[in-house]
Amino acid sequence: MKKWIVPIVIVALLAIFGVNGYNSTIGLEENVEESWAKVESAYQRRADLIPNLVATVKGYAAHEKETLEGVIRARSEATKTTINAGDLTPEKMAQFQQAQQGLSGALSKLLLTVERYPDLKANQNFLELQSQLEGTENRINVARDRFNGTVKPYNNHIRTFPNNLFAGMFGFEKKAYFESETGSEKAPKIEF
Repeated sequence: MKKWIVPIVIVALLAIFGVNGYNSTIGLEENVEESWAKVESAYQRRADLIPNLVATVKGYAAHEKETLEGVIRARSEATKTTINAGDLTPEKMAQFQQAQQGLSGALSKLLLTVERYPDLKANQNFLELQSQLEGTENRINVARDRFNGTVKPYNNHIRTFPNNLFAGMFGFEKKAYFESETGSEKAPKIEF
C-alpha cells in the first residue's frame, strides 16, 4: 500500500500543476485577445472617420479627385484585412500592418492636399474631424503598445518550463508583436 502513495501524490501534483498552468495560459491568452480587439477598435474608429473627412474635403477640393479616391481605396483595403485574435502570426501581422500603412500614407497625402485650401483649413467641421483623427492616431498607438504589453507575458508563460510542455500539448502558440514600419528608424526628410 505504501508503494502506491508516492506515485499517486506525484500524479496528483502533476494534475494540479497542469490544470493551474492551463488555466493561467487561458487567462493570458484572453488578455491578448481582448487587447487585440482594442487595437482593431481603434483602427475601426479611424476608418469610420475617414468618410466624413473625405466628404468635407470634397466640398472644397473637387478637382483633387485622385487623392480622394486613393484615400477611399486605401480605407477599403485596410478594412478588408483582418486577423483572428487566435491566429496572430508574424506573417498575418505584417499583412495587417501593410494595409494600415497604406491607409496612413493616403491620409498623409490628403492632409498635404488640404494645405492648398485655406478656407478648408479654417472650416470648423474639418478642424473637428482633423482633431478627432489625430486623437484616433494616438489611440491606435496606445492600443498597439498595450497589445504588445499583453503579448509579452503570454509568450513568456508558454515558453518557460514546464508551461511549455502543457502549451505544446494544448496547442498554445507564440503570438506576434506589433513592430515598427520598415524604415521608421530613419528620421523623415523635411524640405521647405
